[in-house]
Amino acid sequence: MLLHYREHLTALEKQIDALANELEEYKIIQSIPGIGEKIAATIISEIGEIDRFHHPKKLVAFAGVDPSVHISGKFTATINRITKRGSSRLRHTLFLAVLCSLRRTGSKTLKAYYDKKMAEGKPHKVAMIACVNRLLHWIFALLKRKETFVELA
Repeated sequence: MLLHYREHLTALEKQIDALANELEEYKIIQSIPGIGEKIAATIISEIGEIDRFHHPKKLVAFAGVDPSVHISGKFTATINRITKRGSSRLRHTLFLAVLCSLRRTGSKTLKAYYDKKMAEGKPHKVAMIACVNRLLHWIFALLKRKETFVELA
């Protein structure tokens, strides 16, 4: 029974790869270092049409990685968290994409941004979410322009 499910899963993965290869967005997102086939397919399936978002901040809010600011009267909180209102699957996938990009031979620009945040004294997860935010801005720009990612030296 387990072998039957494994065969069925393999067949489904092949179908997903075949369908994803037909999409131009799939190749555009895969051009970003650290993003592979499954992560790109998940991002595309969660975002849908990029035309739904008029600004990159809307996409960031959809992913739920925008900061929530607590203000009451004259009080403004110093410790803020992400809202987590959006797609948890997209948020998790983007976090994995950043993690892969930082651990492997990923984007040098993203690694430099992470190092800058760590040098500012930010905790690891805060720096990671800042990188997720940066990655979402890149994805938005690339999909709107229909261009592939080019790493600037």
